[in-house]
Amino acid sequence: MGAKNKTTAGLLAILLGAFGVHKFYFGDTNAGAMTLTLSLGAGLVTYGAATFLISVIGIVKGVIYLSRSEEEFHRTHVQFRKSWF
Repeated sequence: MGAKNKTTAGLLAILLGAFGVHKFYFGDTNAGAMTLTLSLGAGLVTYGAATFLISVIGIVKGVIYLSRSEEEFHRTHVQFRKSWF
């Protein structure tokens, strides 16, 4: 797996976090697919409320990515592949 940029990951999480795009960026297809399925499936049932909530979580994740140092970001999300908070 190649080097991952924290700015790219942060922006993906903030802008497209509701669809799990940042998870796919890290190569975590299971978490990405689960986020996408939950967002779309539960979003249909809840008239978008679930998708909104998941997008808020994506914004929080994006801020977490952007606020970490390069070393801490790499160690936590690239090296040890921490998927969730």
